Amino acid sequence: MQDARGAIRILLLVGLVIAAGLTAGRGLAQSPKGPALGPLPPPPVPRDNPMSNAKVALGTLLFFDARLSGDASTSCASCHNPEAGWGDGSDVSRGYPGTQHWRNSQTVLNAAYYQKLFWAGEVTSLEAQADAAASGNVAGNGDAMMMEERLRQIPEYVTRFKAVFGTDRPLIGDAWKAIAAFERTLVSRAEHVPFDRYAKGDARALSDEAKRGLALFQGRATCIQCHSGPLLSDESFHRLGVPKSPVFEEDPLRQITLRYQHVSRGVPESLYRTADRDLGLYYTTKREEDKEKFRTPSLRELKYTAPYMHNGVFLTLEEVIDFYDQGGGDDPKKSPLLRPLRLSPAEKQDLLAFLLALSSDKPLTMAPPVLPDYAALR
Repeated sequence: MQDARGAIRILLLVGLVIAAGLTAGRGLAQSPKGPALGPLPPPPVPRDNPMSNAKVALGTLLFFDARLSGDASTSCASCHNPEAGWGDGSDVSRGYPGTQHWRNSQTVLNAAYYQKLFWAGEVTSLEAQADAAASGNVAGNGDAMMMEERLRQIPEYVTRFKAVFGTDRPLIGDAWKAIAAFERTLVSRAEHVPFDRYAKGDARALSDEAKRGLALFQGRATCIQCHSGPLLSDESFHRLGVPKSPVFEEDPLRQITLRYQHVSRGVPESLYRTADRDLGLYYTTKREEDKEKFRTPSLRELKYTAPYMHNGVFLTLEEVIDFYDQGGGDDPKKSPLLRPLRLSPAEKQDLLAFLLALSSDKPLTMAPPVLPDYAALR
């Protein structure tokens, strides 16, 4: 596993160096903590899960197949809907029937580039993310043995798994590999993204407004401190003082889920009893300084992936810009990187124009595939 992770990091670093070279001389700044802005390199692929067309085709079916959940009602696409920017379009995700989730459903677009996934970086690969989501109590709530047995009673899956993985019967771990392979195809293509075309030399790809926004992004607005490199994320964790979501005070099911997260992740009882917000990275580290820290999300495809923040509290990019303009939230423990910007209305419009230019001209979408049927074993 360590070898696979090391290979991923090496491939990503090589790609980032190439991308940085492409942007040299085009007015794209390099963050003090990372490479210059620019087009994405090819997505990294782990050694133990090489890509193939047959594997991607299998993963496409499995991504949309609700039989990979507890009661066969919830597929990956339920919370990562192609028609909703590959998220679910809600402030906080829908959750498994009978529950309500406690976080915004992040888009899987460009998730192939993250070294840590989920808002607080709980897993380190797309394969592990697929497993955690399908089996998580308030997500897919699937039992591994039951899901595997369902796959084994679908003749087309038996045939496809054997062709891709060489096994006589589908294995649930191979299902996660196939889904991850499919997700590695869900990436922004430079030819479809105005900013990427500009970075590759097309000076007309960005409007004058967006070019001014780029200058602000890299300069006085200081966005590049955290949104750096081709992914536009430093993949670090920051406390921003994001406002609490009112849904946790209005919806008992969401409050139950939030408190369940506290208990299941070993939070002290004194915190559990007063649970009113997501503690983020603290769940993993149990360090006081990591409370309410979340991983910096990519800014790519923002046009299609509202709402924003870990709790979906901002419905528009204008709200996000206003939040950062005022220096983040009213939180004495927020990141020292945040400070009031005092942007003018015109500057905010310029910054918005640049952020929108980080999205593809048209959303990446697809129709759900026709799924294979069960058949009784003979």
